[in-house]
Amino acid sequence: MASLSAAHSGPEAEGRHFSGSSTAQGAQTAVAVQQAAGADPYFPEHGDPRYRVHRYELALDYRPGPNRLSGTARINAIAGRAPLTEFVLNLADFRIGRVRVDGRQPHYTHRGGRLRVRPAKPIRAGAAFTVEVHWSGNPKPVNSPFGGLGWEELEDGALVASQPIGAPSWYPCNDRPADKASYQISITTPSAYAVVAGGRLLTRTTKASTTTWVYEQSAPTSSYLVGLAIGKYQTVVLADPGLGGVPQHAHIPAHLLPEFSRDFARQPQMMHLFQQLFGPYPFDEYAVVVTEEELDVPVEAQGLSLFGANHVDGARGSERLVAHELAHQWFGNSVSIADWRNIWLNEGLAKYAEWLWSERSGGRSAQQLAAAAHRLLSTLPQDLRLADPGRKSMFDDRLYERGGLTVHALRCALGDDAFFRMLRAWAGLHRNGTVTTAAFASHVARFATEPVDELFRAWVHEAALPPLPGAETRAAV
Repeated sequence: MASLSAAHSGPEAEGRHFSGSSTAQGAQTAVAVQQAAGADPYFPEHGDPRYRVHRYELALDYRPGPNRLSGTARINAIAGRAPLTEFVLNLADFRIGRVRVDGRQPHYTHRGGRLRVRPAKPIRAGAAFTVEVHWSGNPKPVNSPFGGLGWEELEDGALVASQPIGAPSWYPCNDRPADKASYQISITTPSAYAVVAGGRLLTRTTKASTTTWVYEQSAPTSSYLVGLAIGKYQTVVLADPGLGGVPQHAHIPAHLLPEFSRDFARQPQMMHLFQQLFGPYPFDEYAVVVTEEELDVPVEAQGLSLFGANHVDGARGSERLVAHELAHQWFGNSVSIADWRNIWLNEGLAKYAEWLWSERSGGRSAQQLAAAAHRLLSTLPQDLRLADPGRKSMFDDRLYERGGLTVHALRCALGDDAFFRMLRAWAGLHRNGTVTTAAFASHVARFATEPVDELFRAWVHEAALPPLPGAETRAAV
């Protein structure tokens, strides 16, 4: 998510080629991290590390008037290193119509947002299995320490913003960021409504008064990053794939088009810059949705970002947030964290992308923005450690600002050439994978001419604010 402005605090209410061996090494590392990850220390009731999901196929029917959702999920999964006598899916308090495991009826219970399933016979270690779940009800946000998360009924439509634990508000899932899977999502709604989801639109079929939209997200996706918007939108093209760029579309209320056209006019240039700095865009396309209603902060999803009407003012007042959400497609979405303790990797790199865009587009330099962030943090309590901020502080503004400062300190220490090679390699080697702070520190060390252990200790593992990095920074790339 994008951070709030510096004046606010509290939770966010916000091409280089590699050799085959390097790519394989990155993929093996990602699998190892995913398999090794246990229960998330911040949300132990979310996710089940005893298995992993390979693919979700969701068929949904949604009626905006009564806010009625019914769905069928077909979940292809693989058991872990031990036989599965039972497993858990996270799903909010819907009515369960049917559950099947490999076509057979299991024993199951559904309480407290956990669907506990006991197959008719144990699933052997390492075996593939398929779960089918039918559910229905009135979707609503799930409770969290940060307020309601997930499915939100709008005045005329719906919106999904799930970070970090809102995905079970609308579909059954293994709700842990390390468990990434491909998705196919079919949604039937009244034909007056458009449906936007992250991924490629395969088909749109109208029958009588309803339309069915089918989206495919082939890239591995964390459950909280499955985005969805249902509303009355006008679609505009921001970048034409026929011109050799990444396909970019926007879905907005028609009356906001004049302001939007100015506010997001430079997004294609951002995309071009970030591909230079971070490597090829990791997904097939990129979509932006602007809702009719106000949102406290924009929200990232895989291949999709969601903004509120308040982020469109015709004066580029939220342009830094446009850059922030786009940068998450590399850092957070493609390269995902193994558990929520590592969230600074998402937000620190996206914050620094804001500064890089400013520096390269005629605004303040990264050094100037780092100095401003340092001045701010020096006036605030210094009791937050990036490496483990705690559940209460994982969306604290200080994490965003200090995360950006940490990345800037790395740039100063490595120098521009090594720093940007390091970033491109990080995004490339761990594309579609999961990472940790320790993995990032080891990666950075390979590009440094001097040890970076002390830098990581001071900036990431301790709470006291180190001095402002003072080295001169040159224009990127």
